[in-house]
Amino acid sequence: MTFQTSDAAAPSAIAPQPGILEIEPYVGGESGAPGANRVIKLSSNENPLGCSPAAQAAFAECAGQLAIYPDGAHVRLRETIARAQGLEADRIVCGNGSDELLALLAQGYAGPGDEVVHCAHGFALYRINALANGATPVCAPERDLTTDVDAVLEACTERTRLVFIANPNNPTGTLVGREALERLADALPERTLLVLDGAYAEYVRDAGYDAGAEIARERENVVMTRTFSKIHGLAALRLGWMYAPRHVVDALGRFRAPFNVNAPALAAGEAAMRDQEYVERCATLNEAWRDWLVKRLAENGISCTPSHGNFILAEFGEGRAGAADAFLKARGLIGRKTASYGLPGHLRLTVGDETACRAVAEAVNAFTSQ
Repeated sequence: MTFQTSDAAAPSAIAPQPGILEIEPYVGGESGAPGANRVIKLSSNENPLGCSPAAQAAFAECAGQLAIYPDGAHVRLRETIARAQGLEADRIVCGNGSDELLALLAQGYAGPGDEVVHCAHGFALYRINALANGATPVCAPERDLTTDVDAVLEACTERTRLVFIANPNNPTGTLVGREALERLADALPERTLLVLDGAYAEYVRDAGYDAGAEIARERENVVMTRTFSKIHGLAALRLGWMYAPRHVVDALGRFRAPFNVNAPALAAGEAAMRDQEYVERCATLNEAWRDWLVKRLAENGISCTPSHGNFILAEFGEGRAGAADAFLKARGLIGRKTASYGLPGHLRLTVGDETACRAVAEAVNAFTSQ
């Protein structure tokens, strides 16, 4: 049987669940620049150093075992994460990227008639996951491009089931302190789950920063998600993990796919988590080149929001950001436009290696000198 597709709307009798057609499909960072001799991708916040050599070796060792199902309980990886992070293994859930875990939380806890709160410039998937499950996304305003706990609380009602907070936030790179997050967790409505997305946690150098583990350990309404895609350099394998109260772990375990993480990802993830020396090296180099790049851009009149991640949010102005993006792309430098995040005057640029950062600084200098 052959199926044909068309641009016409589906018959009214055959329609997706409410909310689906309200979703603007997620668009990942671009990876090509037609006409450029050399391309440096700075659009997806990938680790320019790649993954740990130990993780790469562990991945390669799996090549002869591809006919065997992976461990559906992720026992060894959860135990490895627990040892490295000082957590309890039975409170850890692994997923096909933290994206899957965010989707599972929305599927498990939000539906028609419920509300999901996210910040004005928060990660696009929070809104998408709410709509995909028939829930209503509610946007809380920010203060100086930073999560405003009071505004989040004002946005909550008795219908709020989930609150998503990225910390550091993407695409702004801003941070909210532990004390404020604790206040938020303690003031939420009784049936509301706070999800702290720590995708960029390893890049934060501030003393006293908590990605969410300690906040979650002490409460029954807080979940922390993390990823191997960023500092661990395993974006291609799609691997993430979550630390949550046991009642949340139990709930998600009842409906997540039984083999949602593949064996090479599990093996590489174990090796990456054990190699904390490599993680520290990546974080140190990122901090050095992030600060260097921010200073160089400032010298050319381009201010950046203080970032705690592996990217910067550079402000070119609403009338110039598009032109700046085109100028950089013509030189093979692919950034990320942020108009879809309500920031039409900005570009988000991944902090690359020395070569990439110097190339960006040179290009911005040339653009602003026109």
